[in-house]
Order: sequence, then C-alpha cells, then structure tokens
Amino acid sequence: MFDDLPPDLDRLHTLRVWHTMWLQRIDAKIAALASRQTEEERGRRNRPAPPEWIIELGIGERRPPLQIHTGDCHMAGKRHRPVDRDEARRLLATGLKACGHCRPDSLLGITELSSNPALTAAAAR
Repeated sequence: MFDDLPPDLDRLHTLRVWHTMWLQRIDAKIAALASRQTEEERGRRNRPAPPEWIIELGIGERRPPLQIHTGDCHMAGKRHRPVDRDEARRLLATGLKACGHCRPDSLLGITELSSNPALTAAAAR
C-alpha cells in the first residue's frame, strides 16, 4: 500500500484531524453554494414578468412622457412606467413618439399614425 504516511500514531491522528477540518470546510462551502443556487433559481422563477408596454418619462417635476417602448426594450431609460395596451395605443394615436428600436407602433398595428404627422394631428382632434 502507500507507505508515505508518518510511522507514529500521534502524527497520524494529527493528519486525520487536519483532513477532517478541511472536509468540514469543503462541505460547508458546498452547502452554501447549493443554497445560493437554490435561492437564485427561486428568484428567477418568482420574478414578475415585464410589462407589455412602458412609457419613458422625461426629467423634471411633471416628468412628461417621451416615448413608448415594449416592456422588454433595452433602449428605454431608467425613468418609465408600465401602461396597458389600450393606453399605449391611445398615446401613440395622440402623437407620442414610438421607440425606433423596439417599434411598439408596429406591434400595436398603428404604424401609419406614429409616422404621419398629419394623421396624428387629425387623430388628436
């Protein structure tokens, strides 16, 4: 067998204690990582779905709406609020600009309103 271990009992006990301590440390680290992975997975499962539509808001006291985005558009700024489909369509019809990246006007089926200023003005009346 292996004969590279110390020949005396005291040193063998010391090695056994030392390895037991390391196994406990390793087991504790494994348990902590498993717990963290479980918690992260639970967080991913319980994360609320993004809203279907969002309005990007301007700076200032009144925070005027600037653009409409899809709920998962990464071009939307940090200042935004969710809106439902009907409000998004109404705001686009009244002339609020649609994001050129996620194209919510195309998804809502009203591209002619957001791209034609004459129709937008007529819809606002």
